[in-house]
Amino acid sequence: MTPASESWASSEGNRRSMKANRGRDTKPEMAVRRALHALGYRYRVDVRPEPNLNRRADLVFTRPKVAVFVDGCYWHGCPKHYTSPVTNASFWSGKIAGNRERDAETTRLLEAAGWSVVRAWEHEPTEDVVSRVREAIQRRSEPSSGNLNT
Repeated sequence: MTPASESWASSEGNRRSMKANRGRDTKPEMAVRRALHALGYRYRVDVRPEPNLNRRADLVFTRPKVAVFVDGCYWHGCPKHYTSPVTNASFWSGKIAGNRERDAETTRLLEAAGWSVVRAWEHEPTEDVVSRVREAIQRRSEPSSGNLNT
């Protein structure tokens, strides 16, 4: 293991904290998944909507082509909650700016490939996110199909 002094983290405590952050199955994501599942929706989790695009969505509804991203306020630079850290500020401002640019590019590429993209912040009420996802699926589903499963 690399010592903290050679790490990108400013301290061993920060390094442990950052390594403990989850890339999937976060509490806000799980809340959205549970609510949608309880309503009868079926989806794929943490998969690439487009096989040739190296980006993974939190939830993917393959038939209606709806990709859902539940973005963390810190990692994705939420305008309401993000505060720049004091330690190693230049690294983190560049990192968060890069994440935001990648998010915008992902949305643009998926929409160009015919996908509907729903982006939600982790602080949004679950009911609001679920409502937006349901609307996106309903807009893209044929009225006669009736099947909203993957």
